[in-house]
Amino acid sequence: MARLVECIPNFSEGRNKEVVEKIVDAVRKTEGAKLLDYSSDASHNRSVVTFIGTPEAVEEAMVNMAEKVYENIDMRNHKGEHPRMGALDVVPFVPITGVTMEECIEIANRVGKTIGEKFNIPVYLYEKAASNKGRENLATVRKGQYEGFFEKIKDADWKPDYGPCEVNEKGGCVAIGARVPLIAYNINLDTDNVEIADKIAKVIRHLGGGLRYVKALGVKIEDRNMAQVSINVVDYQKTALYRVFEMVKMEARRYGVNVIGSEVIGLIPMGAIFQTAEYYLQFENFSTEQVLETRIWE
Repeated sequence: MARLVECIPNFSEGRNKEVVEKIVDAVRKTEGAKLLDYSSDASHNRSVVTFIGTPEAVEEAMVNMAEKVYENIDMRNHKGEHPRMGALDVVPFVPITGVTMEECIEIANRVGKTIGEKFNIPVYLYEKAASNKGRENLATVRKGQYEGFFEKIKDADWKPDYGPCEVNEKGGCVAIGARVPLIAYNINLDTDNVEIADKIAKVIRHLGGGLRYVKALGVKIEDRNMAQVSINVVDYQKTALYRVFEMVKMEARRYGVNVIGSEVIGLIPMGAIFQTAEYYLQFENFSTEQVLETRIWE
C-alpha cells in the first residue's frame, strides 16, 4: 500500500493570478508530490491548494510553497472577507493511506519548525497537532486575525510553538496542524444582508449550540452583492453535509430568505456525496458497490 499524505494549504492571495501560479508551481516542481486541485476567491482574497504524495515529498513541497508565499505576499497590504492571520494562513496534513495521524503530527512539527526558523514566522500548532487543548480549534488560534496578533502574541498564553515571539509584519503568523478530512462548503443566500448570514452561522455552528462538527461565519461576497454562510464541516461522517444544508435552509426561512446555491472549495470525499445522494433520493437499497466507477476502480 502506498504511503500517502494530503496537504491543503490556504494562502492569502486570490486576486493576482500570476502570484497564485508562482506559488502553486512550487508543488508542481516537487518530485513525488501531485497537485490535485487549487482554487482562488477574489472576495475572500484567498487560495486553497490540495496536493498529495509520500510523507517526504509532501513535506518538501510544503516548504517550497512557503518560500514562494513569503516572497510574493505582503500582509500589510492584504484585505479580504475571510479571516486570516498570515500570508500562509493554515496548513493541515491529512493521513490518507499507509500513514497514521501520529506521523502527520510529526510532519506538522517538522514543517512548523522549518518555517519558523527559515522564514522568521511565528507558528501555531492546531487540531491533532496542538500543543494544548486551547489551541485545537483553528478559530480560537486565528482570533484577532493578522491585525490583532501584534498584541495577542505578547500574551504568555499565545507564545508560538515555533519561530519568533513577535509577528512578522510582511508574512504574519501561520497555523499548522494534522486533522481528518474537512469539507469547505459555502451556502449562498438571496440577500445582501450579511447580518442574516452571520445569524444563521451562529445558530448552526458548534460553538453556538448547533451541529457538533461545524464551524461557520457569515460573509459578504461583494462582486455578487450577496451574503454567504461560509462553513467548514470538520467530520462529515459525524455531521453529514445534507444536514448542514437543510439546517441553513430552515434558519434562512426565519428571515424570509432563500438558499440560491452552494459551492465546495477544494476537494470533497466521495463518501460525503454518497451520503447526500442516499438522503435526497431516499434510496432503500443503496450501496457504494452499485456505483459504476467504484466497480471499475476495483
